[in-house]
Formats: sequence, C-alpha cells, structure tokens
Amino acid sequence: MTEQLTRLGCLLLALAIGGCGQPKDPVFHDQFFAFGTLIEISLYGVDAQLAESISEEIEQEFMGMHASWHAWQPSVLSSLNDHLSRLEPTTTDSSILPLLGEAGRLSQQSGGLFNPVIGNLIALWGFHDNPLPVGTLPDGAAIKDLVEQAPTVSDITIGDDLITSVNPSAAYDLGGFAKGYAIDLAINRLRASGIENAIINAGGDLRVIGQHGNRPWRIGIRHPRESRILASIEVSGDTSVFTSGDYERFFEVDGKRYHHIIDPRTGYPARSTTSVTVIHSDAATADAATTALFVAGPDQWLATARNMGIRYVMLIDKQGTIHMNPAMQSRIHFESGLDAQISLSARLQ
Repeated sequence: MTEQLTRLGCLLLALAIGGCGQPKDPVFHDQFFAFGTLIEISLYGVDAQLAESISEEIEQEFMGMHASWHAWQPSVLSSLNDHLSRLEPTTTDSSILPLLGEAGRLSQQSGGLFNPVIGNLIALWGFHDNPLPVGTLPDGAAIKDLVEQAPTVSDITIGDDLITSVNPSAAYDLGGFAKGYAIDLAINRLRASGIENAIINAGGDLRVIGQHGNRPWRIGIRHPRESRILASIEVSGDTSVFTSGDYERFFEVDGKRYHHIIDPRTGYPARSTTSVTVIHSDAATADAATTALFVAGPDQWLATARNMGIRYVMLIDKQGTIHMNPAMQSRIHFESGLDAQISLSARLQ
C-alpha cells in the first residue's frame, strides 16, 4: 500500500516538475504519512533552511490534527462522540470547534449528502480499522436501524461552552473533509512565512498556490479503473483539485465492490459513481464537495454543485460516461486514447 501511494504521488508531481528523479527547477520536496495517506509538500524557489523548517512544522501539525480528529481511536473527537451517544452535554477542545462548524455548514449546503455524523454507519461497514470477515456484509437490520435514526448535523448544537445532541446515533467521522481542512491550514502557514509558490498533496488531493516558476502547475487525474492518468489540469494562483473514487478503500463480496463512500439516505455505498473531481479555491470545500457529488450521482450532481457553489466538476458514472460542465471542459486535457462518452451539462454559474 505504501509503495502504491508513493508511486501515485510521484506520478502526480511528475506532471508538475518533469519527473521524480532530478528536478529541473529548484523545488523542495518532503513527505510524511498522516490521515491514512502520503502527504507531499513541494515548495518552489524557497531557501532550503526555511523550507525544511516550515515542512517540519507542517508535519507536526498534521500529526497533531490526525491524533485529535481520529474518529475511533482515543482522541478529542472520539471522546466527544462518546458523550454525544449518551446525549450528554459536553465541552471539548476549542481548537476543533471551527472544524466542526465548517463541517456542519458544508453538510447543510450539500443537503446532507456530505454528512459528517454518520460515523456509526462507516464503522458498521468495517472502515474504522475494523474490517468485516472476508466475504461478509454488515447486518442489514443494523443498517436499516441507523438509516431510520437519520443522524444529521442539525441534531447537534455547538454553543460557546457546550456541545449537545438530540440523536444518540450521531457520531462524527470527518474522513470526507479533514484532509482538505488540514491542507487549508497548512497553506495559511506557508503564506504567513512568505511562501507563495507551493503544492500540498494528500494522496492525490491537493491545493496549489502561485506557479511553478514561470509556468502553471500541471496536475494529473487518475483513471478510476486503470493504473494511469486519465486527464490533466493546469492550475496556478490559488486552486484546490480533489477527487473521490470508489477505488480508494473497498472490498468485494461475490464480485461486487463495496467502497467507503456511504450514501446516508440508504446506508449503503453510493452505487452510481466511480469518481468525482472538483476544482475550487479552498481545499475543505473541494473535499466535502467530492463526497457530496459522488453520492448525488449523475442525476443530482448539477443541483448539488450549484447549492455548494462549485464551478468545476467532472463525474464518471458506473457506465464510464464522463459528466462535466462547460467550465470544467475548458480546463481539462484528456490523455490520448480516451474511449468514453462525454455528457456536457448546463452551466453551473
């Protein structure tokens, strides 16, 4: 798994710097593991000592956030979930309150398709480091029960002093959002240090600022069913590119794939989509939006994107059809040999 992540990160960055061997330009690179994936930092034109120092600081901050926001191992978040499950008003570390507030705002914008309080459903499917026995599925009655309890962010009230819940099934799992939020914080730290040209890449989900010298950064988008790049996008200024796919975490039973992107309306993995790519200015919004649009599927993604203020979307459905809006079509470059139907939507904005 580690080697696969490393190769994928190298492949994505190769598009930006011209290869994973000797860089052609003065780009500082560092990498570490957090949030269950490989985090890669690339800084362009930065003094080596400053680059090393700021990279070490970001690594420590990511490790701290990962530990604090963990949904099932002992953490600030798991302690909060324990109190919420007993409907006990509780205090929590003030550092996570903006995180929870932003997760709630984005969930409401998505109409609940991005739902950060379905942690019990995700655990039931074995995606909390508790994999199900090979060849088995969760108990259908247990899924039905959780869906009927319908936990949403509206069940939770975040006050100045206390957090309360009226639904014992509500449990935070920020896996569809935490990476993006952490990347935004890291970009803020880079800018505070005077760094204006950089990429922070978390397993293929990334935010870039500035340029790569006198040219844009070129970002690859993975093919959802093949070990190759499907397309690329040139980005500069301040841009986040995030992709959610059914190939990231999954298991198979009787030849059917069951992945980690759960539709909160059914309690089962969303069935109509294989991947979604979103471009947005901030990483947190892009991260949550890819989850919401994946669940929305080919029939509902356009309305959901509008509600969330997303301007650039590419969705690939189960049949391999590529759905996108005209703004995304103008920015994306497909690799040669593309053999797929493209369905162009109305304009988003």
